Amino acid sequence: MKKESSQEKEKEQTVLLSFSNDLSDTSFSEIIGAGTEMQKIFHLISQVAPSESTVLLMGETGTGKELIARAIHNGSPYKGKLMVKVNCATLPPNLIESELFGHEKGSFTGATERRIGKFELANNSTLFLDEIGELPMELQAKLLRVLQEKEIERIGGRGSIKVNVRIIAATNRHLQKEVDAGRFRSDLFYRLNVFPVTLPPLRNRKEDIPVLTTHFVARYARNAGKKINNVSPKVMESLLTYSWPGNVRELEHLVERSVLLTNGTTIREMYLPAGNQKEMNTGEFTIVPLDEMERTYILKVLKVCKGRISGPFGAAVKLGLPSTTLISKMQKLGIKKEHFHDPL
Repeated sequence: MKKESSQEKEKEQTVLLSFSNDLSDTSFSEIIGAGTEMQKIFHLISQVAPSESTVLLMGETGTGKELIARAIHNGSPYKGKLMVKVNCATLPPNLIESELFGHEKGSFTGATERRIGKFELANNSTLFLDEIGELPMELQAKLLRVLQEKEIERIGGRGSIKVNVRIIAATNRHLQKEVDAGRFRSDLFYRLNVFPVTLPPLRNRKEDIPVLTTHFVARYARNAGKKINNVSPKVMESLLTYSWPGNVRELEHLVERSVLLTNGTTIREMYLPAGNQKEMNTGEFTIVPLDEMERTYILKVLKVCKGRISGPFGAAVKLGLPSTTLISKMQKLGIKKEHFHDPL
């Protein structure tokens, strides 16, 4: 693998830190990951967030598409306003049009009053269209017109209404294949695919599993009023060799359940679904001692945070740990200031 120059690394870290500062009052701190795959994602969203460009988020279920959408919104010119969300997969086909564009009183059976649609609610803000691949073909044509003309018509309305909306769409489908199969309009796909971002599955970012696990343990132990602060090496090994079909969401739910079932300070059992564990491919992932993996990860985060440990932009926040716990871990792992501060 080609080594990056120290200047390139410093530039990338500066970009990440700058974006973190921009999103200091948002949920950006919940996006955990200092591995290569997630750093690429952070770089992409830092480039597109300040613009008004349409973003298409692609990735498997549970990879964090809504969390990334909120980070983009909160780094945009509309960050002080509400991001409006529509899940295209959960609405009956006969209600989607009304949900998106609104309707006038009496426009159809059951329309007892005027209703404002999501596009109007999101005017001068962001509209997050989740599971866009589930949108029926007839609604795809109407959505395309709105994106082209920047105006909507309520059902039963007599005129058009101008809207200024930044679109972030998300899907777990391969939209190009859906276009090829005739299930998704090619013109709508190209209109949405202005700035595509593909989120990696958890199995491709195993270096993030220890810190994600620590983050979720801290969150759910705090919620449950427990003093759990660790997982056993055996449990961590099982997490690292599991295939994670449900991605980060599956890990989060597994940790939540394990916290509730644990007495003491260490999680010693996590009940992974049978049939999805597999031997680790050592060609893709090098087996190293857990202490060494944790040390490497903490150093990466410290460098991204420019050596800050505490405070809103510090490594402790990124790692989901109290600063005292992080300092204790650094002492245990022999991490010193000169290890993460670049010499002048």
